[in-house]
Amino acid sequence: MSITLSVIKADVGGYVGHSESHPDVLVKADECLTKAKGDGLLVDYHVTKCGDDLQLIMTHHEGEESEKIHKLAWDTFVDCTKVAKTLKLHGAGQDLLADAFSGNVKGMGPGVAEMEFEERAAETIIIFMADKTSAGAWNMPLYKIFADPFNTIGLVIAENMHAGFSFEVHDVKEHRKITFNAPDEIYDLLVFIGAPSRFVVKAVYHRETKEIAAVSSTQRLALIAERYVGKDDPVCIVRSQGEFPAVGEVLEPFTAPIFVEGWMRGSHYGPLMPVSIADSTPTRFDGPPRVVAIGFQLSGSKLVGPRDMFADKSFDHSREQANEMADIMRRHGPFEPHRLPLEEMEYTTMPQVMRKLEGRFIDLD
Repeated sequence: MSITLSVIKADVGGYVGHSESHPDVLVKADECLTKAKGDGLLVDYHVTKCGDDLQLIMTHHEGEESEKIHKLAWDTFVDCTKVAKTLKLHGAGQDLLADAFSGNVKGMGPGVAEMEFEERAAETIIIFMADKTSAGAWNMPLYKIFADPFNTIGLVIAENMHAGFSFEVHDVKEHRKITFNAPDEIYDLLVFIGAPSRFVVKAVYHRETKEIAAVSSTQRLALIAERYVGKDDPVCIVRSQGEFPAVGEVLEPFTAPIFVEGWMRGSHYGPLMPVSIADSTPTRFDGPPRVVAIGFQLSGSKLVGPRDMFADKSFDHSREQANEMADIMRRHGPFEPHRLPLEEMEYTTMPQVMRKLEGRFIDLD
C-alpha cells in the first residue's frame, strides 16, 4: 500500500517578533492532529517548528493534494492563529492569505511539500525546513545531493544511482515547468536553477526506477499576495539510502553555507545557517536565515523519530562560517549585494518610492 507524506507549514504568529514559535501554538497544533489521528484520517504525525513557522508533518493514505488533509492543515492553522491572537503574537495568521478554505491550501499562503510512494524495507526520510528565506533556497543543495559527484560519491560508485536523476523545475513567475536529466543536461539545468528567485526545483526522480526522490514547496508568498507579507520559508522532503543518496550525502551540502534571499524584511541576501531545532531562533537582523533537518525512519507508515540531524557538532564550523558571512554582508547595510537587486524588490516599498519620485526624473541630454 502506498503512503503519502505531507509537510505543510505556515507562519501563524511570532514570539518574540519573528524569532520563535510560542509553545502554546505547538500544543494547539498537536491537539488538532491528535484528534485527526484518532479519527483515522492520519496514520501518524509530528508537530515542530523552524523559527516562527509552524510545521505539520503527516502520514496518511489520502494521496497528494487531498482536500481532507489540506483542510485539516488549514483548520489547524486557523485554530493556532486564534491562540496567537490571544497572546498578541507578532504577525498572527500572516501566511493565511484567504478568508476561507477552498479545497486546497496551495495558493492560499501555506507552504506544501508532499510525496506518495511505496514504503521500502528501510525507508529513510530527511525533512528540511527553513526560516527567513525563499523557495529557491533548495536549488543548490538539491543539485549537489542528486547531481554533484564531488558531494555524492554514490553517483560514481553505486550502481543503483549511476544512471542519475531527473529534476522537475518550475518557473514560478510564468507558471510553467520543465524536466532536465542529470548528468546529461546539467549545464542546461544550471542555467535555470542558478536563478532561484524565478526557477525552483520542485521534485527530483530516480531516472531508472522513476521513484520520487525529493520534493519541495515552491509557493512564493509575494507572488500570491502581490505585496510583501513575509518570506516563503520553504520545506523539502528527501528520501535517503538504498537507490537514493546516503544520509551523509544528503546533509553534506549544508556544511558550506550559501547566500539566499530573505533575512530582514525579505529584502536581503544572507547565509543559510544549519542549526538544531532549538537554535532555529533567528534574532540577529531577524536572521541570519536558518535551516533545520529532522530525520525519520518509516515503519508501517508511522514516523519513527525524529532525529535532529543538524544538532551534530560536526556542523559547528559551518555555523561559524555562516556568522562570518553574515558579518561581511551586514557591512553593506542598504547597499547591494546585501540588499536584493531592484527587480527583486518589487513587492517592498520600492514601487511606492518610484511612483512618488516619478515626476522628478529628467531625461538625459
